[in-house]
Amino acid sequence: MTSPDDQIAANLSGVQHRISEACAASDRSPAEITLVAVTKYARPEWVAGLVRHGVRDLGESRPQQLARRAPAYADTLQWHLIGQLQRNKVRGTLPLTAMIHSVDSHRLLDRIDRLAGQDGLRPNILLEVNVSGETAKSGFAPQELLDHWTHIRASAHAQIQGLMTMAPRVEHPEQTRTVFRDLRDLRDRLRDAEHDSEILPELSMGMSADFEVAIQEGATLVRVGSRLFEGLASDD
Repeated sequence: MTSPDDQIAANLSGVQHRISEACAASDRSPAEITLVAVTKYARPEWVAGLVRHGVRDLGESRPQQLARRAPAYADTLQWHLIGQLQRNKVRGTLPLTAMIHSVDSHRLLDRIDRLAGQDGLRPNILLEVNVSGETAKSGFAPQELLDHWTHIRASAHAQIQGLMTMAPRVEHPEQTRTVFRDLRDLRDRLRDAEHDSEILPELSMGMSADFEVAIQEGATLVRVGSRLFEGLASDD
């Protein structure tokens, strides 16, 4: 019987191989891609296994769980908040995260910027964009970003590193390609508006079901959870 640690190692190797193949198919280097291992449903020993096998970027969906887990790996890992952040959780979250992927409104951005200034922090953030236009999803509308970009870019303390999106749930990964391509095109339009090809270097897009398509369309951060824990019994 395969031990949990060996299963995690095999799953991680499989994901890394698929990242490499997606990069080869799009003439990119795997060094351009950061794998964010999503640990939302992972047991603590599974998280420890990922760390033993070299994972250094972990993603949590809930600020409360991030606050519980981050201290165990202080100064050794980079934690990413990939889920919704309520404005009353901002102050406690900022010092724990290397990057917040889910800044989905002007009000949240303004609060992050204000509290970061008060606390002497310069948090890295991504703006969440509702590319697909689904009413159930949060995030900036693409046109909203274009129309208000001057105000958004005026943030004094929050460091806007790029954009994030979530594709719709679909039967085939290929059906997500348009969403990922549209996010990349939006980033390029914002670059053109500023005449600066270096801004917004990060695109967080692609999850367990569709990260290969996302890489082919320009993702720099992929958020993978379930594929890393296949074959392991879950408490959930």
